Amino acid sequence: MAPGVSVALCTYNGARYLPDQVRSICTQVPLPLEIVLSDDNSSDDTLAVVRDTLAECGVADRVALRVFSNKPALGVTRNFEQAVGACQHDLIVLCDQDDVWHPGRLARMVAQFEARPDLLLLHTDARLVDDRLAPLGSTLFHALEVQPGELTAIAQGEAFDVFLRRNLVTGATTMFRKTLLDAALPFAPEWVHDEWLGAVAAAIGRVDVLPEPTIDYRQHASNQIGARRLTLSEKMAKAFAERGDKHVGRLRRAEALLQRLQQLGDRVPARYVASQRAKVAHQRFRAQLPAARFLRLVPILIEAGRGRYARFGRGGHAVAQDLFERG
Repeated sequence: MAPGVSVALCTYNGARYLPDQVRSICTQVPLPLEIVLSDDNSSDDTLAVVRDTLAECGVADRVALRVFSNKPALGVTRNFEQAVGACQHDLIVLCDQDDVWHPGRLARMVAQFEARPDLLLLHTDARLVDDRLAPLGSTLFHALEVQPGELTAIAQGEAFDVFLRRNLVTGATTMFRKTLLDAALPFAPEWVHDEWLGAVAAAIGRVDVLPEPTIDYRQHASNQIGARRLTLSEKMAKAFAERGDKHVGRLRRAEALLQRLQQLGDRVPARYVASQRAKVAHQRFRAQLPAARFLRLVPILIEAGRGRYARFGRGGHAVAQDLFERG
């Protein structure tokens, strides 16, 4: 028997975009068995639009709609935490209000889970489109500058090592087994929901990636989290930006994940726990670098020589950032 699919749809004033997204869900085969809609205190017709579109598509009697109305709003991560926690079926798909799924998306992804009992989480590329769904000539992975070696490593079962350097999981492209929630809930408040799910899944099971787009990922001014490849001048500006407290934030994230891995005990390979502990040490090093640039040079070169910038970050990019950021 094929696994049932739940859609975790989180919304906030999404009435303008939701008809496109809901229609794209209604054309999927297999059809999801339920949509869990968690709305963050919308002031527009979001809820009515979803109900009306399901009725228009003729699936209201086949797709159960369960609605949570949050007053006050929970915020993105807690909103998704509520939605996925309420999902009842074997496979859960994260869904943003303003994207559009490609035909055959669910069939392709569900088939992967049916064929691979060890697969815990699957994510994909996405086509970037504008406010009116016109293609922007790029993809999510291009914007993220994803390297072929990263995709190969994930396909070979090395997702945890890839995610030690940086996240590649975007929730709008993601499907996972409900069993992941036994380890992932509650979400760590220091993390964004999709990055957290990807990291925990990689620690306890198999994560894989489909390198082709399965959704249109709409880019507009109201995106909570968008995707755009930085220009060279923007990268330079970022390298010379204020350090602020972002490195402290990254340290807190690394510590939160280490704590969860330790709590999961034998479910997590010992080498992953050791790697995450080393990541915490590296993030603490970066957070504690002195404000004066000339005082950073020697310790940064030593840390780079030990290979930790390459293992736990983007290598030369991270070295340059730590060398040139203003204290």
